[in-house]
Amino acid sequence: MADHQRIHPVDLEAGRNRPSAPLVPSGSFQSDKGDPAQRASNQQQQHQQRGHGGYGHGPLPPPPRRVAPPAPPLPPPKRRGRGCCCRFLCCVVATAVVLAVLAAAAAAALYLIFKPQAPRYSVDRLAVSAFQVDPSTLTARAAFDVTVTAANPNARIGIHYGRGSSLSVWYGPYPLARGALPAFYQGRRNTTVLAVAMAGEVQLASAAVSGMRDAQQQGAVPLVFRADVPVRVQLGGLRLWRVTARVRCDLVVDRIMDVSSPIKIKASNCKFGFKL
Repeated sequence: MADHQRIHPVDLEAGRNRPSAPLVPSGSFQSDKGDPAQRASNQQQQHQQRGHGGYGHGPLPPPPRRVAPPAPPLPPPKRRGRGCCCRFLCCVVATAVVLAVLAAAAAAALYLIFKPQAPRYSVDRLAVSAFQVDPSTLTARAAFDVTVTAANPNARIGIHYGRGSSLSVWYGPYPLARGALPAFYQGRRNTTVLAVAMAGEVQLASAAVSGMRDAQQQGAVPLVFRADVPVRVQLGGLRLWRVTARVRCDLVVDRIMDVSSPIKIKASNCKFGFKL
């Protein structure tokens, strides 16, 4: 009898109304004791609802991106041209300094060997052979005979006087006469006396004519003698390059407009220099 008894399961909740909504409202979290898979599914649904206008305010912002720090600026490229130019200038300056030192050493050695001295010049005689002033045009025509003395005091140096020299006698800014020296060689420790004929004409201002007459009445007429002579110095067997020797002599004579008697030179001061 017991074998024919069957036990039928009875649904105790059949008579009850089952809830149509989930026990856990949407948007809330279930208990941590629930199924982990179910919790993950619920969280995914919540995210989808927020993305489609659910309880959220829009899609979640993407995670912030890491911005790499800016790279340090590259050093400016080196200018090779400027470096080459600087090196070239340094070489030029160094070469110039070396040449200057060598030239100074050579000049010092030559000075010690030859012991050069400047030549001396003087105007010893000035004779006026003709001097006339045209009263209508105030043109002065003059002729002078000048005696120039050149002294070379050097024991080892000779002087070559070349062609193309220029001699002149001036009264203030007016050149009264011009002439030239002959070409010659002046040896060591030699004194040479040169007689030079000079002539010319120039138009004077009335003030210059009256000033010349006043100076002649006082017995002191100022004149200037100038000479530019090309020369070459001889050092033993070596002949140097050509330079221009300049001579200026400030003279005071007793008269110039009267040629009846010789003119007397009352003062003479000569200066000498070189023009390279």
